[in-house]
This record gives sequence, structure tokens and C-alpha cells, in this order.
Amino acid sequence: MLERIKFYTRAVVLGIFAFIFYAATEAVGQNTGVVSPYKDPVVKGVDSTTLDGKVMCGYQGWFGAPGDGSPESGWRHWTKHKGPFMDDNAKVDLWPDVSELSPAERFPTGFKLPDGSPAEVFSAYVKPTVLRHFQWMQDYGIDGVFVQRFANSVRTARNLDYCNTVLANCREGANLHGRTYAVMYDLSGLPAGHIEDVMNDWRVLRKKMLITEDPAYLHHRGKPVVAVWGIGFNDGRKYTLAECRRLIEFLKNDAEAGGCTVMVGVPAHWRELDQDAISDPQLLEVIKLADVISPWTVGRYSNLDGANKYAEKLLKPDLEWCRKKGIDYLPVVFPGFSWYNMYGKAYDLIPRQRGKFLWSQFQGAKQAGASMVYVAMFDEVDEGTAIFKCADNLPVGEKSKFINYDGLASDYYLKMVGAGTKLIRGETLKDAMPKAPAFSSKNDGP
Repeated sequence: MLERIKFYTRAVVLGIFAFIFYAATEAVGQNTGVVSPYKDPVVKGVDSTTLDGKVMCGYQGWFGAPGDGSPESGWRHWTKHKGPFMDDNAKVDLWPDVSELSPAERFPTGFKLPDGSPAEVFSAYVKPTVLRHFQWMQDYGIDGVFVQRFANSVRTARNLDYCNTVLANCREGANLHGRTYAVMYDLSGLPAGHIEDVMNDWRVLRKKMLITEDPAYLHHRGKPVVAVWGIGFNDGRKYTLAECRRLIEFLKNDAEAGGCTVMVGVPAHWRELDQDAISDPQLLEVIKLADVISPWTVGRYSNLDGANKYAEKLLKPDLEWCRKKGIDYLPVVFPGFSWYNMYGKAYDLIPRQRGKFLWSQFQGAKQAGASMVYVAMFDEVDEGTAIFKCADNLPVGEKSKFINYDGLASDYYLKMVGAGTKLIRGETLKDAMPKAPAFSSKNDGP
């Protein structure tokens, strides 16, 4: 009897401690105040009232690390599986340059650098790191970002906390460094029948964060911009075109949460209803509801010749189609691509060619008459498309293998995107790619 009493007493005590720990963790994770209006300083910078003349990057913000203060406090997006971030469990193909981050912002992994020191990464849950990313945008003349918000992530409390914290970090970074930002809902992985979850999330952002009233929030055509990515792809998505139509109409027309300029992320072959696009003619009817169309081109071509052909055969006709319909067009450019560690695909599948590949796409967009550009992506080291500061001094692994910046300065692509911004805006008459030495530091731009 005494042993039973001890057992239940121990169970109750452990339960109480577990509750206290969980509550404390939740308190840390919720980052009190993130789902509330912004009240901190505002620095006037880029014009947030229009998308015209803008070069915007996608900002995943999905990287997390043990000890970063988040509820789960584990490796997020750095690893293929649960467990240590070590050889054969890396999910990323680029390695971030964390040399400017404070010790509190750097998280050691199971990898070692050639000198034997721990290879470190960052977490987007840590505010100073995200603020620094926005400082880089300011330093290199990049207008801002579309903050990715995965529809599946807003359906669970802990993932929602992470998304909200990263969004709040981006909001503060944009305001403090004179950049602009907008929310992009990525529908990838969303089950059928759950489009209402996205609507409810947007209602919360409008009502509690007053996000579209934020000084740095991007507007276009006199309305706040919100993007919906993942409409019409032929990769077996569960949600339907009817649900996509419903979401767009909600964002445009809802009495409380509507009144938005809606941008849609669609397949590269959306207009032809071919290849990466579904063949349903209703896709075009849904796309016509949008205010801005942005076709996804990552991986759709892999060299200079392919990029040039895309610009001539798809980008120009797309742009003409949109002009006739009174719809704006936001072409996507990307620096390169690699899926080696994530999926075992060919290493450095789409080489960067020391910037030539990305610059050719800026040239193609400019020559086609584009007045705005989307760069995929600012921080996505997963697929090797990041343009922020990445390292050339790489971790040593037998099975995991990382690509580098070909000996170029870690800020090379930040500089190139800044130069591309000037090109798109017509602030420079030079359309030839600046020489690599011009990208050695932020103070000697093209």
C-alpha cells in the first residue's frame, strides 16, 4: 500500500513539474507581443506603397536550432531526419556564413570545419539574426521580402508560434532598416478542405497584428499585398482550384479581411496549361482573378541558353498576356540549384557560373520589359538558391557534401541582386554583369 502511495505521489509531482515546464516553454515560445501591432521605431526607406520597380526576395525563415528558445527547440530544416545535425543527416547544400553573428546567435552542429572547430548555423527564431538579415538588405540595396508562411504550419499551435515569431522578427527588421515585406501563403502540402485555415490565419494577422497597417507592409495599387503560392501545379496537390478561387475571392472581397492586392505563384507553363501546370482550363479563370502573376521558374532551365530561351518564349508572351488583361507580372530569377544532400540528386545540379546564370535572368527580365522581379531565395540553403552570405570554408563530411561560392566573397550575390535592382529600375545604363572583383565588399559596388 505504501509503495502504491509513493508511486502515485511521484506521478503527481512529475505531472506538476511537467505542466510547469510545458507552461514555461509555451511562455518562452509564444514571445509575448508578437501577435500584436508594431509599436517600435520606424525608419523610412524604400517606398512600401508600390511593387513597381521593386526587387523582392523570398524569405523562408524556417531554420531553427536546439536552444533557440522555440517551443520544440530542435533542428528545423537543417536536417533530413530527427536527430543530430551531422554527416549524412544534412538537408542543406549551402552553408551560411555566421561570422558576423554574436555567440548567442550561433548554434554548433555535429560537423567540423577543416581546422577542427565546430561548424555553426543560425536560427530565424532568434530576433537579432533576422534583424541582421534585413540590415544586409539595406546595406546592399535590396527592397524587401515576401515572408513565407506555409499553410500547413498555421494549423498547429507550436508551428504557428514559430511562424508568428519569424513574421514578427521580419516586421521589426523591415521597419528598423527601411525595407518592405509582405506575407506569402505557400499552400504546398495543404490537405483538401482546409483552405479555411488560411483564411482564419489571415483574419488573425489583420485583426490582432494589424499587419497591413504596419508602415513597412507592402502595398500595391493602393491595397495591401498578400501572395498565394502553389496554384495549378501538376504535382498531385490535394487542394482544388475551387478552393484556390475561394481563397483569392476572400482576400479581395471579404468585408473585414479583404481589400487586398493578390499575387499568385503559379507554374512556369501556366498560360499553355502544359508541363508543370495542370491542363484544366479553369486554371486560367482562377489566375485572371489575381492582380499580380508570378510564375515559378526554379529548375525550369539550367544554363544560360535555357534562361535566354525562357525569357524569349515564355516571359515575353506572359508579360504581353498580362498587360492585355491589366494584371501585373512578377518574374522569378534564381542563382543556381542543388538538391544533393536533401534528395541525393546531382551535386550542384544547376551551377551558378560565378553569377553569370543569375545575371542573365536579370537581363532577360529587363529586356522583356519587366518592372519588378522576385529573387528565389534570400535564405534557402536547402535547395542551394540562397543569395545571402554563405561560407566557402565548408564542413568536412564523408556523405554530406556542400557547394560554395566558387571562392567569391560571401556577399557576392547580395551585391549582384543590389545591382539587378538598379538595372530593373533603370538607375544604371549598364546591363553587362559587373566584374567579380567589384563584389568583394559592400562598399565597392558596381
